[in-house]
Amino acid sequence: MAKVDAMALGKDYATQECSIARALEVVGERWTLLVVRDALYGVRRYNDFLVHLGIPRAVLAARLQTLTAEGILEKRRYQESPPRDEYVLTDRGIGLWPTLRALGLWGREQFTGTRPLRYFRHADCGTELGPYGECGACGTVVPVEDVLMEPGPGLDPDPADPVSRVLLRPKRLLEPLATEDA
Repeated sequence: MAKVDAMALGKDYATQECSIARALEVVGERWTLLVVRDALYGVRRYNDFLVHLGIPRAVLAARLQTLTAEGILEKRRYQESPPRDEYVLTDRGIGLWPTLRALGLWGREQFTGTRPLRYFRHADCGTELGPYGECGACGTVVPVEDVLMEPGPGLDPDPADPVSRVLLRPKRLLEPLATEDA
C-alpha cells in the first residue's frame, strides 16, 4: 500500500494576490458566514448563536473571537453581574449583507427550489428585494436596517429552538432578537 503524504491545509492564501482570497481568510472558515448571517438576523448573545446554529462551543468561541478581532463584530457588555456580553455587527460586518444576500439567492435557486425559507422585503413599501438588495418599486438599494425579513413556506413551522421560533415572525434585519429564554 502506498503511503500518501498529507499536507496540512494552511489558514491563509499567502501566494494569492486576490481580494477574494483575503476575504476568505477572514470569513471563509466553516460556520463563520452563518454566525454573520445570524448577527444580521438580530442574534447577539452567545447562547442564542449556540442553540440556533447547533455549533460546538469551542468553534463558536473561536469564530466570535476572530470576527471581533477582524472588526466584523463588536463585543459589548450587557450585564455586569454575572458579566455577559453580546456581539453586534459593525459597519464592516454589515457590509457583508450583499454577499450573504447573493449567496442565499444562489442557495435558494440551487437547493431549495420553489419553497423559499425567507423573504427579504423593503420595510417601507413591502416589495421583495431584488438580487442586489434593490427595491424595484422605489428604485433604490435598501439599507440593511430597512430590510424586513419574513418567513417563507420552506421553514419548519414548529422549530425546536427558541431563536428559530422568534424568526418565524417578521422582523427587521439588525433588530435585536428577544427570545423567551433571554
